[in-house]
Amino acid sequence: MADHSPYQKKIINRYYKNFDAITFQRLSELASDLYLAEGKQKDRLWKRVEDALRKIEFSESRIVHLMEKRDPQLLVGVLKELDGKA
Repeated sequence: MADHSPYQKKIINRYYKNFDAITFQRLSELASDLYLAEGKQKDRLWKRVEDALRKIEFSESRIVHLMEKRDPQLLVGVLKELDGKA
C-alpha cells in the first residue's frame, strides 16, 4: 500500500468514520430514483441498493425479501428503520 500524506490520511479516516451516514444518504437517493426509473435503469438501481445494504451488513434475509419484492415503499421502510438506529 502506498504511503499517504497526513492530509490524505485525514480524508480517508473521515470517510470511514462517516461510512454509515454516507451509505444512508446514498440509499435515500436511490429510493427516490427508483420511483422515477423505468426498465433496465430500475434493475441497475436495485442492484446498487442490494450492494449498499450488504456493505452496511444489513440482514441477508431482509435483503433477499426486498430484492424479491422490489418495492420502493419497502426500501423506504428500511431507511426509516436505519434512521432510527443512527
